Amino acid sequence: MNNKPIYIIEHLEPELFEWCLIEYEHISQIIGKDYLWFTNIKNPEDKKRLEKFGSVFTKSARKMDFKGACVLDPEASKTLEPKEVKSFNYLIFGGILGDYPPKKRTQEELTPFIDNCEVRNIGKEQMSTDNAVFCVKQIELGKKFEELKFVEGVSIEINEFESVDLPYRYNLIKGKPLISKKIQLYLKKKKGF
Repeated sequence: MNNKPIYIIEHLEPELFEWCLIEYEHISQIIGKDYLWFTNIKNPEDKKRLEKFGSVFTKSARKMDFKGACVLDPEASKTLEPKEVKSFNYLIFGGILGDYPPKKRTQEELTPFIDNCEVRNIGKEQMSTDNAVFCVKQIELGKKFEELKFVEGVSIEINEFESVDLPYRYNLIKGKPLISKKIQLYLKKKKGF
């Protein structure tokens, strides 16, 4: 058994949107590319773009055979505990761009299809994929979920007149929400919402 689990992002969007790519790069920075797998990546161009961030598989996690897997699903009844993280070889996340209100896509598109896995939540609130991974990494490092600090929703200033509200839960690091600089730049450059 591996001491350090592999973090798996099952890509569930119809394409590799720029926002996904930015989050996936951020996840690679959080946990290291040696512990990161991207699954369900069908497009060879997308595969190439992601290979610098982790291992990339065209096959869906739904069709892989895992021993010691845990799916992170906000709808799960049990919360992930530090002592159990080391018993998992694989931690599986849905690579999903958020909807508000949430559509429970992990529960519908991922959880029922992974055989012989445990299912845990990291709270019921919707997080960006990179924030969900960061949260689980903190639990892997020994913090209890209840000890982690969060903010519900962030507002990103685009210019002096406009801002974009992101209605998701973000980890608080030294009082600031965990949001990649690249996402902030992306939002500032994006035209129209």
